[in-house]
Amino acid sequence: MAKKEKNNQEKEFKGKNLDEVISNAEHVLKLPRNKISYEVVTEKTKLFGIKTKEIVIRAWPKEELEENPVAQFLDKVLSRLPLDIKYQIKRKNDMIYLIFEGGDKHFLLQKDGSLLQAFQHILNKISPQKVQVDCDFYRKNQEKELSDYAQHIAHQVHETGRDETLDMMNPYERRIVHIAVNQVSGTTTESMGEGFLKRIKIFPVKSEAK
Repeated sequence: MAKKEKNNQEKEFKGKNLDEVISNAEHVLKLPRNKISYEVVTEKTKLFGIKTKEIVIRAWPKEELEENPVAQFLDKVLSRLPLDIKYQIKRKNDMIYLIFEGGDKHFLLQKDGSLLQAFQHILNKISPQKVQVDCDFYRKNQEKELSDYAQHIAHQVHETGRDETLDMMNPYERRIVHIAVNQVSGTTTESMGEGFLKRIKIFPVKSEAK
């Protein structure tokens, strides 16, 4: 049944490049490209005195999941909690952004946002798409604090020439540190250990002899 409905909505589009073809599909289907599924039918080069390229795609509206696993899980859990917590779901570039709201949202941020992080961990286990959760810009503020701290340590390492090893961090936190330290000249980073949590060593870059 779903396959039949898809075939009824399929249309072919042609253009000089993929971006142009998808733009045509957006205009005809009246949908943004993140809500369009497509497959390339053919990609060929034409020679009529002048070499030109043509791409043909078949496009159709994406099927919305009848039961979103993220919303389904949250509705079930939050209905059993004696708390005023609501949420909004936004999608962008195949990622789900989930924002918690409500009068009792501050409970999610207690103990360094442990409950907020727990929700993110569980939702990423059950969702086919990557999920990122936030509440009162907690994630953005934490990112800035961690980035500022990493750069502060990197400047110390650059001045003293001594290595510094940071506490255990998850992959998300380590990525922030690597990016932040990379902006401080004369220093670099290295993840140490195995498993989900690792330490990061910040150390000076030895200048090459001229």
